[in-house]
Formats: sequence, C-alpha cells, structure tokens
Amino acid sequence: QVQLVESGGGLVQAGGSLRLSCAVSGRTFSSYAMGWFRQAPGKDREFVAAIVRGGGSTSYADSVKGRFTISRDNAKNTVYLQMNSLKPEDTAVYYCAADKDLVILTPRSRVDYWGKGTLVTVSS
Repeated sequence: QVQLVESGGGLVQAGGSLRLSCAVSGRTFSSYAMGWFRQAPGKDREFVAAIVRGGGSTSYADSVKGRFTISRDNAKNTVYLQMNSLKPEDTAVYYCAADKDLVILTPRSRVDYWGKGTLVTVSS
C-alpha cells in the first residue's frame, strides 16, 4: 500500500506563506503524477495544482495561479506546495494525491492514492 503523508499545515494570517509537504512511500515515485486538492467545510473537493510524472510541467487552478507553486524532489520522494499571498478563502483541508498511470492530474482525475490531509487556516 502506497502511503502519502502531508505536513506543513497550520494557522497563518492573510498575506502570509506556508509550505506543504507530501512524503510518499513508493519505489517508483518519479513515475507518479502528483497533485494537491483541497476541501473547505461544506464544499466539494477542488483541484489546486499538479505536476507531471518525473517533474517539469505544472498545472494550477485559476484561483491559486501566481500565488502557489508545486514542485517535487524525486530523490526525497516528496512533493511540495509553496503557498504565498494566502487569502481567507484558501482555508481548507489540503490533500496530496498520486496516480501511477496518469501523466498529469486534472480537476476530474480519478487518482490511485490520497493522503489524509492537512488543515490550512488563513485568518483575516
């Protein structure tokens, strides 16, 4: 069973920054398409960002474009989400996702593995 463990969530003031990490237990991590989704209370889960298997090309939701950056370190089996200029509407549980077959995740991708989530709270 592939495990995804998120960390780095917490409380931050509007305009601040956080970096989320997702550690993945998998010997073929570099071949996994990776991404981040988030879910606010009472809302549907929404796509945030994705990075192609191996690294390189990235994709972002319009709501976070220019503020968030996804990256991966294949040597450490870790994916990151750098979040800058945070807004109260960014408050949500953030979930790491991985797929062993897709090249890159999309908003409606059905993924193989999910983390348990890490809470990000942005105060105004």
